[in-house]
Amino acid sequence: MRNQGIGSWTARRARKSPERLALVHPERSVSYAELYRRTTRLAHALRALGVRRGDRVAYLGPNHPAFLETLFAAGQLGAVLVPLNTRLAAPELHHQLTDSGSSVLVHAAQCAEQVAALRATAPIRDWISLSGAEGPESEDAGYEELIARAEETPLDEPVALDELCMIMYTSGTTGRAKGAELTHGNLTWNSLNVLVDTDLAGDEVTLVSAPLFHTAALNMTCLPTLLKGGTIVLEQSFDPTRTLDLIERHGVTVLFGVPAMYDAISAHPRFAEADLSSVRTLLCGGAPVPLATIRTYQARGLSFIQGYGMTEASPGVLLLDREHALTKTGTAGVPHFFTDARLVGVDGTEAAPGEPAEILVQGPNVARGYWGLPDATAQSFQDGWFRTGDVAVADEDGYVTIVDRLKDMIISGGENIYPAEVENALYDHPAVAECAVVGIPDEKWGEVPRAYVVLAPGAQATEDELLASLLGRLAKYKIPKSVVFTGALPRNAGGKVLKAQLRRAQ
Repeated sequence: MRNQGIGSWTARRARKSPERLALVHPERSVSYAELYRRTTRLAHALRALGVRRGDRVAYLGPNHPAFLETLFAAGQLGAVLVPLNTRLAAPELHHQLTDSGSSVLVHAAQCAEQVAALRATAPIRDWISLSGAEGPESEDAGYEELIARAEETPLDEPVALDELCMIMYTSGTTGRAKGAELTHGNLTWNSLNVLVDTDLAGDEVTLVSAPLFHTAALNMTCLPTLLKGGTIVLEQSFDPTRTLDLIERHGVTVLFGVPAMYDAISAHPRFAEADLSSVRTLLCGGAPVPLATIRTYQARGLSFIQGYGMTEASPGVLLLDREHALTKTGTAGVPHFFTDARLVGVDGTEAAPGEPAEILVQGPNVARGYWGLPDATAQSFQDGWFRTGDVAVADEDGYVTIVDRLKDMIISGGENIYPAEVENALYDHPAVAECAVVGIPDEKWGEVPRAYVVLAPGAQATEDELLASLLGRLAKYKIPKSVVFTGALPRNAGGKVLKAQLRRAQ
């Protein structure tokens, strides 16, 4: 085949294991042979609409087979997928559509309100509706109608691994989101890292309920499973009851989630008796898995694989395997097999064990830059290494623990304070449901820490009580000088706390 990219995967799987089940979804289940036929028809339909190599095709909707079909169809043509976060407001979506120069938008009925707001201003040439034509006045093409009318003659456009496959926008906790340019090679090498480091097999049944527009669900679980020839059980959203049902019904072998999702599953009344015998792999990201959570699942004979990553690395950087889940609890592990990482101080020298420093990452899974932002690219991608902006420490064995975001670090009287350390100590107080620590200006020290706290339902605590709980546990200069109680913390559509907004509120 001349196509070496993601778009060729369905053809390669169809010739190797056509009868295997590729996708299971409440609307339909498809084999690899059927997935290849559908993506080829969709590629022909997109070409008939004028989509050519390098053109951007956006997708807005919850998890659905059409997301993956659009990715593979675009890849057959050498076009570029732009996944959009369904939680974004219309102005944020407008920015990403305009910034990427997307000419086609595939959209689901669940996003009708956002789409309606975009119609008047977004630079979209062709609108494709998953729910079909929306009335005689609608100019939208129906997704299934396009596929039904298209031919399925094999396409084999020459697509190289270094060509752009996807523009995936970062969360944008400061300023507007940036589009990470992920090539076909980036996604392929990341999938290989996952296969090597997690031992995924060809008979995996992977439950994906986290949104595919986020890099972890798509690139750490979905694509590696499809590359290996396993089955994806695709859910629109997470629900602990349904998760236990699906595990038992489909013999799920791989789960992915954040710690809160796993805690919700284990808190379910059915957890102790649920049949989890099929489960082999628990993948977790977003935050370190608490020791109590690890032990809860170990009591059921299950161990976690957790790690650290980011959109710009497709996303895998570090991985903590099952073998070291307990002995290295709290760390994010060591670099993936085909990826390198190092810790570098502000002076550019390699950090010693135990010394906080910025993580730099290099490898074939690292993005080539930010779409349309040469200055931001030059600032973050230097000498072949991507500057993550995250601070970490490594132990004597090379296992890395994430400390905080470099930009969130507080410098008080010449001392570095990492908010995450203070936040973790505050979370030990039973009255604290959520918290965020930021630096505020101070005439004497330059800046000092302030804590924003959301109390747990029904809980009570005073400022003095919370600060007293930190005495003897943190150095005095790390203890916040004030506490602000609030009903909620400001977050972006990806769920990340907007600390810049808290700092501006001073």
